[in-house]
Amino acid sequence: MKALLLGYIVLAFSIPLAGLAHTSVENRQPIGPVILKVGGDIDKPNNADEVHFDRQMLQQLPQHGFETSTPWTEGSSHYEGPLMRDLLACVGVEEGSVNVLALNGYEAEIPVSDFYDYDVILALKRDGNAIPIREYGPLWVLYPFDQDAALLSEKMRFRAVWQVMQINAL
Repeated sequence: MKALLLGYIVLAFSIPLAGLAHTSVENRQPIGPVILKVGGDIDKPNNADEVHFDRQMLQQLPQHGFETSTPWTEGSSHYEGPLMRDLLACVGVEEGSVNVLALNGYEAEIPVSDFYDYDVILALKRDGNAIPIREYGPLWVLYPFDQDAALLSEKMRFRAVWQVMQINAL
């Protein structure tokens, strides 16, 4: 009887936690080093007025992948990470624009509509491995360049920010 009760309690508490991994971060705190901060006009902060993500939190969001070449790398690679629209939805952003800041000081303003028009990801992995800083990581706002010729325009290339450290909803 105790085992059955314990099993029920574990199940009851695990269901809400599984749902949080995909929909909300407001009650979750990073365990590892913070690799992304999302701030600005957001609805669901987990740290004052921002959301802080560690790698594990980003990997717990639904993952998406695609094969593409980029203007900055040789050949084609397989990239994986959460869709930007899913990442932003989990902090309460579904319209407007975001300002994406990189470790090297570069920043770009990107309309949120891009993330619904294209399957843009926040790439965490290239060819199954974490992306090192010296190779455009650890996070890269990446468009599926090989899927639509319109993505190869200069305007779109400037929106593919690598070494992402912060996103601010405007």
